[in-house]
Amino acid sequence: MSAPLRLVLFDVDGTLVDSQGSIVAAMTASFRALSLPVPDRNAILSIVGLSLPNAMAQLAPEHSDSDQQCLVEGYKQAYHAHRLEKGAASSPLYPGARDAIETLHAVPEVLLGVATGKSQRGLDALIEAHGLERYFVTRQVADHHPSKPHPSMIDTARSETGVDAANTVMIGDTRFDMDMARAAGVTGIGVSWGYHDRSALDGATCVIETFDQLPQALDDIWT
Repeated sequence: MSAPLRLVLFDVDGTLVDSQGSIVAAMTASFRALSLPVPDRNAILSIVGLSLPNAMAQLAPEHSDSDQQCLVEGYKQAYHAHRLEKGAASSPLYPGARDAIETLHAVPEVLLGVATGKSQRGLDALIEAHGLERYFVTRQVADHHPSKPHPSMIDTARSETGVDAANTVMIGDTRFDMDMARAAGVTGIGVSWGYHDRSALDGATCVIETFDQLPQALDDIWT
């Protein structure tokens, strides 16, 4: 009897890549362009994973919808410019990320995907910069879904791959990822190296300290 298909979904920013430098720089530029006070670094990192409109609503709640929309557009332009200037160095892979992806990809019954607050353009550029095009069979981005923690990204990834909830895992660094996993009825694995404090990951089945611990964590869930 063949093993059932498994689906491993990764968040991107703060989980696979350390993009905080680009995120903080782009957010700073977008607020300065409107002559607004720039949120502090912790506030900026606290919203990583949300779609940009939701993020700006949290960072600039006292400002009008039109100002928030200007902040969104300013952020997109600044982030794109930073990525063009820095290339892959703008969002380096975390230690062990590539090895983990390659190891899981080599297992016939394991399918890999991403579920991210990034735009389609941003994700495609990141995947190309790191040469990861062949690994992810499903790519869910903010352009096509409600913001995390709505379960739409996971539900769509499962629909595209035909994998049931019991055999799906969401890996992420924020409370939004764990809440999305719970909303979708799948297992959440937290990572300790990202942008939310470990205490925010209380919805996770487990929290790993390094990518080396991921295969064992998955074995524990699926055996």
